[in-house]
Amino acid sequence: MQFKKHYTRDEARALLPKVRQWLADLNRARQRAARHDERAGPRLVAGEDLGGPAVHEWLQSLATMRKLLLRFHRREIQIKDLARGLIDFPAIIGGREVFLCWEQDEEDIEYWHDLDTGYAGREKLKE
Repeated sequence: MQFKKHYTRDEARALLPKVRQWLADLNRARQRAARHDERAGPRLVAGEDLGGPAVHEWLQSLATMRKLLLRFHRREIQIKDLARGLIDFPAIIGGREVFLCWEQDEEDIEYWHDLDTGYAGREKLKE
């Protein structure tokens, strides 16, 4: 087995409200960090020494991202595509280790796929 934690569909479902919030927070922090990168990049290339509130805010954004990513990592929940909110939960189906697959626009966890097939191999879960 590749993963220590395996989720039932009900366990993964119960985490969806938190996962939705973590994804929203993570995307906001990522956007803030990207804005700081865009502003600071040309100044750094020009040789300016940066500091102060702008750098502090940039570092806060990165620290927030790290904290949120650790929430997923500690639970062995995998982010496959942050922009789409594509998430995989390790699970056991039919005695095989697989992923329960969920995308942030989906109401419920309705799909699974083998560890090596990814999104293209998604199959509908049986009730």
